[in-house]
Amino acid sequence: MTFEQFAVARLPSLLRYAVVLTGDRDLAQDVVQEVLARAQVKWRRISDADSPEAYVRRMVLNEYLSWRRSWAVRNVHAVGERLVDIDDARGGVNDPAQGVVEADALWNRLATLGRKQRAVLVLRYYEQLDDEAIADLVGCSPATVRSHASRALKTLRLSPEFAHRIHAKEAS
Repeated sequence: MTFEQFAVARLPSLLRYAVVLTGDRDLAQDVVQEVLARAQVKWRRISDADSPEAYVRRMVLNEYLSWRRSWAVRNVHAVGERLVDIDDARGGVNDPAQGVVEADALWNRLATLGRKQRAVLVLRYYEQLDDEAIADLVGCSPATVRSHASRALKTLRLSPEFAHRIHAKEAS
């Protein structure tokens, strides 16, 4: 597969992943653009990897974790930037208005988390990775992953709707 074929096929998925990580569409586009520019230069080596997509997703995660404009991560998001706008976001709500309210509350709560805590939750609940895989990606121990997740969930539990969504995901 050429780099161009990869980029065309995987760009929407990479953008959704970056939006969930960053909480900001513009920042997500910047992160993915930077990563794809670097990936194009290294494509021969990346394409030889077991999973080029996993390699590039890790590049996106690393770029997000090292992003210098951290103010954008903590920025409160407009109504148009909601988790329900993401095509493959898991879960759902019967009442669209309630879904908008919950998604906006979720974005606001996620924006209060540190980057590593947010990344751990995204990798655990959006990417559905186990603690060992997350530890490998983030560069820490599985115990640290659990600590980040615990602290993040404690912060997010202030919202009853979010706690309900988390418990529903854990049960499935």
